[in-house]
Amino acid sequence: MFHLLDVIGTMAFAISGVLTALNKKLDPFGVFIIAFVTAVGGGTLRDVLIGRTPVGWMQDLTYVYMISLGFFLALIFRKKLDRLRKSLFLFDTIGLGVFTLIGLEKGIEIGLHPIICIALGTMTACFGGVIRDILCNEIPIIFRREIYATICIIGGMVFFALKYFNLNNDILYLVTSLVIITIRLMAVKFKWYLPTVGKA
Repeated sequence: MFHLLDVIGTMAFAISGVLTALNKKLDPFGVFIIAFVTAVGGGTLRDVLIGRTPVGWMQDLTYVYMISLGFFLALIFRKKLDRLRKSLFLFDTIGLGVFTLIGLEKGIEIGLHPIICIALGTMTACFGGVIRDILCNEIPIIFRREIYATICIIGGMVFFALKYFNLNNDILYLVTSLVIITIRLMAVKFKWYLPTVGKA
């Protein structure tokens, strides 16, 4: 289940990157680069911080294959994606839920404190999108009013709360990712925002 979620998350973020790049009318190489950094940017930063080098995608070409597949699928079916904005949101949300889990597990594997594990999960989920948005000349979602990184933190807390009850790992992964995805969908539907800080 964990490996399956990893593959799904990689492809979902890659497609998210493709859709963002298409909106910016980049050339095919530019679109692929945006897809690549969106999919592996957060994980690369996480691996560097925990001293796991070469980083994950350099050791396992499955990630490169999944990113390439997501790239081609998004290009082929872009006309059938009714609204790019909604499609981008959907794939970004799936990636958010899955990559939070991956970051949490990487922290647990090396015995880090739950708070640090949650930070790693949030970083893994969000920083690919941060790099994507910066390269596409957008203010990253994580820095806007939209509830984004906060959802990853909530998901991490749910994960460790459920882990306390010794649930089966597959159920643990599935429930945690669904919680993150559901909260994100509800936040957008009901227009939940964090308060801004600055001049009135």
